[in-house]
Formats: sequence, structure tokens, C-alpha cells
Amino acid sequence: MRTMWKGSISFGLVNIPVNMFAATEDRDVRFKYLHKKCKTPVKNQRICPTCNEKITSEDIVRGYEYEPGQFVVIEKEDLEAIKPRSAKTIEIMDFVKLSEIDPIFFDKSYYLAPQDTGGSKAYNLLRQAMKDTGRIAVSRITIRDKQSLAVLRVYNNVLVLETIFFPDEVRSISQVPGIPQNLETDARELDMAKQLIENLTSEFDPEKYRDEYREELLEMIRKKAEGKEIVSAPDAPQRNVIDLMAALQASLDKAQEMRRQANKTANKESETKPDKEETEVVQ
Repeated sequence: MRTMWKGSISFGLVNIPVNMFAATEDRDVRFKYLHKKCKTPVKNQRICPTCNEKITSEDIVRGYEYEPGQFVVIEKEDLEAIKPRSAKTIEIMDFVKLSEIDPIFFDKSYYLAPQDTGGSKAYNLLRQAMKDTGRIAVSRITIRDKQSLAVLRVYNNVLVLETIFFPDEVRSISQVPGIPQNLETDARELDMAKQLIENLTSEFDPEKYRDEYREELLEMIRKKAEGKEIVSAPDAPQRNVIDLMAALQASLDKAQEMRRQANKTANKESETKPDKEETEVVQ
């Protein structure tokens, strides 16, 4: 992994030097734009429309548009002058329970590791203390000139930093149109919906979920690269929900059948597994 930030965790008067690594990665399939005529990748060039000149990164400065067409130029020195303390420090402010933070606030995840063996003892101390108390740490950090609210928590024995949105960055639900209000819920429909939820309930296993579209896209790319014909998949049949009760019953029947099939498969696998005594090899 490539270190993307170096700094320290400020835990009271304890300072824990850490390296930060991206915990997730974008696996989207990306395309390049080609010239249709010759299939050459197209270059993106920066051109000043006033001077009609090509420009490089050295010719560019930051600007904030405070009114249409009116800009304040921001120099590097201006940003250095107001650089916050959190530019090199993960500043712990409070400890809270994870359940108190709604998932809508969470943004990106990063792994933290001690920079050297000298910081391992303090790293382990904070990790164990957070485990034992069941608390996470609300913190401040600055990454690439952007100050973020964050939380520190323990995940699989590693300290993880999760950047979270500030309250004013989460849009108010009052802006969402068409939310049903004051509707009566049919008792039979509600009961059946709860049964459906129960039948579809299982322990979360991330390994069972796949990006099916990405897999099909890569398979299509492989076939095209090999010169094979691409056959379009038929459209899924449209289902208009006319009778909610009938739709719930059909969904419940399907869920119960899927569960029965899953149980049969699990039982067959357990029956075909040899006993431990049979698999032992006599030395």
C-alpha cells in the first residue's frame, strides 16, 4: 500500500505517529475517449478562451468566484498562512458510541498504522482502550487542504479513520419531494411484509455480493478483444404492481422456496464432508 498521509494522533497529551492508507479502492471499469476515425486516444488540452493559448499547470492559479465573472485569486502563501493544526494531526475531540452516528454521515475509510516501532505501544494502548470501552473517537483532520470531521474506530484490530460529513453538508430531508405523509398501513400487508423481511434476513457476509455488471462488462470486453460476436440479453419482463397483497404473497413464496433450496444445498454439503477421523493421516 502507498502511504497517502503522515502525521500523528493527538490523544490528550499522548502523541501517536501514524501513516495513513486508503482502505477502499474504486474498481469501476474506465474507458478512454478515442478519435472515431483512427482510434487514437484523445488528449485533453487546457486552453485559455481569452488568450486562445494552450496553458500548462504552471500558468494556473486558484480563484474563487464570489460574483459571476468576479474572482479572488488565492496564492499558495495565503493557504499556508491559515493552515489548521490538523494539517499534520488527527485531533481527537470526543469519544462517542458508533451507534450514535447515522451512516449517512460516513464518507471515506482509511487504515492507520504506527510509523515505527516506537509508536506501537501508544497505538496498541489507544486501540485496546477503545475496544474495552466500546467507544469511537470524533476527530479533526486535514487531507489535501480540506479539513474534515472524522471518527477513529477499531476494525479487525486496525485503527481506521472514517471521514464524515459536517452537519451542513448533509441535505435536509425537507428538500426531498414526494415523501408520503399520514398514510394508514394495512395490518395484513404489514404483517406479510414483516414475514418477507424475516425470510430474507441472514448474517451479513460481504463475500456473497458481487458487482455483476462489472463482471459482465469485463467479459464483454474480453469477447470483443477476441473478435467474438456480442449477443444482447433479453429485456427483463416489466412487472406492474396492481395488487400489493398478491405481490407480497408471491415474494414471500419465492423467498421461502429460496431458503428451502439453500438449506438443501447446505445439508448436502455437510453430508458429503468426510468425518475428521476419516481424514486424519496416520504418520
